[in-house]
Amino acid sequence: MTNNLWFEAKNITCFKNGYKVVKDFNIKLEYGQNVMIIGPNGSGKSSIIELINRNIYPIEGDNVVLKIFNKDLINIWELRKKINTVNSEIKNRFDPNIKVIDLIISGLYGKYCEVRNKTDQDISIAQNLIKKMSIYKLNNKNFLHLSEGEKQIVLIARGLIKKPKILILDEPTNNLDLKSKFYVIDQINELSKLGTNLLCISHDISMITKIYNRVIMLKDRSIIADGNQRSVMNNLNINKLFEINVKLLKSKDNWSIYR
Repeated sequence: MTNNLWFEAKNITCFKNGYKVVKDFNIKLEYGQNVMIIGPNGSGKSSIIELINRNIYPIEGDNVVLKIFNKDLINIWELRKKINTVNSEIKNRFDPNIKVIDLIISGLYGKYCEVRNKTDQDISIAQNLIKKMSIYKLNNKNFLHLSEGEKQIVLIARGLIKKPKILILDEPTNNLDLKSKFYVIDQINELSKLGTNLLCISHDISMITKIYNRVIMLKDRSIIADGNQRSVMNNLNINKLFEINVKLLKSKDNWSIYR
């Protein structure tokens, strides 16, 4: 039987700067799943990304398992080819006057500036991706002139250009106004059709749309609920997760709450 897991963690505990950022963590992530990890700020969501990207390492033990792509040991450069992470911090690394197509092409080289010796093939790859993501109108604009939502989608396009097996979206709607937020949510729903497995980390339940077939709730560095939306998304779990008294509402496209 073929192992369908791309990430497996068992009994994982990690420290960073003397603080326990991951404690007794257990999870298995499969190919073919789009997964949402949701939790309040400080719940340990970012530490999971660092663990996957091998920026932090677990304490060794007899029953400790950490495998990525079914390997206990993986070359960090091989990992970077298979997993790409997009967060809002990346946008601050670019010259604001860089053109969108050049920013996307920079992802082929792992750079944060215009690639001066880009090839015709590089341009063709970027243009095909721009076509698939239906963002032609942004093609020749300067990054500076985009809305915050458009910037986020362009960064996601950059993250997809090397066709990673896994795309991690770290708080993709953070600090966006309502219009930009729903633009990003709609675009992510569309790009899910491109075949890359999505792992989205967020504190915003409106991010949970029908493309996510698994929702994991994280509180105080521990998983308190894990399953499909039907089993996980309920008033009891949401109130426990955020320590509030609200009611959960399901619309056709996403979730919301009211007090």
